[in-house]
Amino acid sequence: MAFESLSNRLTAAFKHIVGKDKLSDKNMEAMLKEIRTALLEADVNYKVVREFLERIRKEMVGVQVAESLDPSTMVYKIVRDEITKLLGDGQGELLYKQSGITTVMIVGLQGTGKTTSAAKIAKLIKEKQDRNPLLIAADIIRPAAIEQLQTLGKQIDCEVFTLGNKVSAVDTVEKGLIHAKANNFDTVIIDTAGRLHIDETLMHELDELKRKYRPDEILLTVDALTGQDIVNVAKVFDDLLNITGLVVTKFDGDARGGGVLSVKAVTDVPVKFVGTGEKVEDIDVFYPDRMASRILGMGDLQTLVEKAEEAFDMELANRAMENMMNGTFSLEDMLVQMKQTRKLGPIGNILKMLPGMNQFASQIDAADTDGVFKTYEAIINSMTPYERKYPEDLRSSHKNRIAKGSGTSVSEVNKMINSFDRAKKMMASMGLGKYRKF
Repeated sequence: MAFESLSNRLTAAFKHIVGKDKLSDKNMEAMLKEIRTALLEADVNYKVVREFLERIRKEMVGVQVAESLDPSTMVYKIVRDEITKLLGDGQGELLYKQSGITTVMIVGLQGTGKTTSAAKIAKLIKEKQDRNPLLIAADIIRPAAIEQLQTLGKQIDCEVFTLGNKVSAVDTVEKGLIHAKANNFDTVIIDTAGRLHIDETLMHELDELKRKYRPDEILLTVDALTGQDIVNVAKVFDDLLNITGLVVTKFDGDARGGGVLSVKAVTDVPVKFVGTGEKVEDIDVFYPDRMASRILGMGDLQTLVEKAEEAFDMELANRAMENMMNGTFSLEDMLVQMKQTRKLGPIGNILKMLPGMNQFASQIDAADTDGVFKTYEAIINSMTPYERKYPEDLRSSHKNRIAKGSGTSVSEVNKMINSFDRAKKMMASMGLGKYRKF
């Protein structure tokens, strides 16, 4: 995930003030020096780093004076607030018209995930914001761009308007907007053509589309892995089009994040969405305050709760919780919990949203964890309802049958049962239900 290395370095920088009764010039400067190094290594613009540190230093002088306050808590807040300002100091949701059709034009270079991002945004606003979007395939340059958008449209159950690649992008958009108005669409997302590099032909076409149709939002897709080039590309597109926001793709990759931290300060263009994976549902609205908390290892419980509310079947979750409380938690309940947890995504990503757990996220092998869950599910699914409720009654013959039916071994069956036993023991130690040894 972008910012992972930066997050680890910033967390380490705070060791200079944690546990101190007050700030001194020495420990304050030691911390600021490490923060400076961390930001520069993350490829943050040098001027942005300098101004960022100047603001923090000024704020920290007040903390030095206020001796009654916990300095580490106050400095955490100062740094968090300043990072939030760097990232945009506000949420990046689309600004919709109060009436009529809101038009969103997606622009960007080839290879930045422009077409996929158009579909991802359409899915997000349809499912989470109750919008009725139409996708317009106006990229007639790249081979198979139209077919790609049509395939994605089917996946998300969203109509794609196209006149093929023989009709100009300008005419396609014109007819698409007429179609949208006639069929009661309230949002139009236009996938425009890109190039491998910025050239006059590309920019002329985009400028023509902008001048003729005056889109309400112009979103530029940029690749998180390109670092400071995000700022350079954003500058060029913004000078011509006055872009309203960025869609940062490959945000789940091993990016240093400097470009994302720099772009708002340099260009005044905010990040509105981040792509967090290859699947069409892997996109999030960008909330600067939440990201600032995650960068500082303070987690993001609000996003985690929102994801859980979307992914969990609350009736099943409540039933499992009731069984946990009354001491009847079974393997059937554990199966339900595992399936629901997997819907939240990789365990490492979940840990990053929990305060203080970011340092352990990199130690979790997502593939191994997912493999364990799949193995446990196969074993439980090979049991009878009675065996799931009373695994303590399993004998060698039962375990052999279960192992054969699940494609596992008896040792793996025993390992799963022992894990379940430890989980119940932990529940009992927390006052949840009663513990009974198998």
